[in-house]
Amino acid sequence: MTDWLYRYPTLYPGILLRRYKRFLADIQLASGEIVTAHCPNTGPMTGVCQIGSPVQLSPSHNPQRKLAYTWELIQVNQLEPTWVGINTALPNRLVKLALQQQIFPELGKYDQIKSEVVYGQDKKSRVDFYLTGDPVSQPVSQPVSQPIYLEVKNTTWSEGNLALFPDTVTTRGQKHLRELMALLPQNRAVMLYLINRGDCSEFSPGDHADPTYGKLLREAIAKGLEVLPCRFDVSPTGIRYLGLAKLII
Repeated sequence: MTDWLYRYPTLYPGILLRRYKRFLADIQLASGEIVTAHCPNTGPMTGVCQIGSPVQLSPSHNPQRKLAYTWELIQVNQLEPTWVGINTALPNRLVKLALQQQIFPELGKYDQIKSEVVYGQDKKSRVDFYLTGDPVSQPVSQPVSQPIYLEVKNTTWSEGNLALFPDTVTTRGQKHLRELMALLPQNRAVMLYLINRGDCSEFSPGDHADPTYGKLLREAIAKGLEVLPCRFDVSPTGIRYLGLAKLII
């Protein structure tokens, strides 16, 4: 197994009592105290929001912040307990760390990493990462590689060992696929699904949650979109990269 890509700060264990108003969750800490934590996930959290499940919280040291804790992890599957990362603010930070360490050989060589680059026909969208080669550093005999537009999607829903995205209708995700398709073939376009749990060895679009998204993903792949379903092992200590899941289309 590879080294830690990301190490959590000290986390506090608890039990999920309820999630409400999308951004709030009541947690009973190991001490018995009940706290309200920030839930950094606006989605339905299909299959990963079971009342009574063990959770892990990170503390905030900002005295001006209203909520002292952030909900980071939940444990699912009682037969084979698995930690799932639910903080949607973390995946892009993880991917940036991975890109800096160049741990995705499928992307080839790149020298520059830019975040939140404006793109799309209306120039109102921002791609998560834009990767380019440095012409100065490349031998004259080698052609300059195509720029890479890379979008990241956090993936927590699963059926058995099959990870699925999305878990609800996502018009924003549909738009991203259409815009990435429009970049082809002059550029490389990559959709990276960050599978935020270590128990999934396969990945597929969540057709019964959003059939339009699944249709668009297959169309984009046929036109040259590259898909990287990246598996991550998640624990209260930290996160490790496990490699690619098998793509089931």
